[in-house]
Amino acid sequence: MSEKRRNPLAERRRLHATVFAALGDETRLLLLARLCQGRRVSISRLSEGSKLTRQAITKHLRVLESAGMVHSIRKGRESLFEFSPRPIEEIKQYLDLVSAQWDQALSRLKAFVED
Repeated sequence: MSEKRRNPLAERRRLHATVFAALGDETRLLLLARLCQGRRVSISRLSEGSKLTRQAITKHLRVLESAGMVHSIRKGRESLFEFSPRPIEEIKQYLDLVSAQWDQALSRLKAFVED
């Protein structure tokens, strides 16, 4: 049997979809905002002031981790989570590209209508 070839474009689209899906939850956005401060944070610290249990926070962190936006480091009995900006930077580049394409399309439409 032949090995399936990977399609880098399709993989990138899947990654973008995973990131957008992860960002589509208010709790995960809040967790990212807390992690963007640049230091590693434990689950117990992230759950302070929240009505969610540590288990619920952990589930949300695992979604963010699978999208590459956070990573965890084991320190003794604790897992410390840290923000990883790369997926967000890639999404920003993607949105900039889409925005430029829309700007070009609107410019063409404007030129067509005005002529």
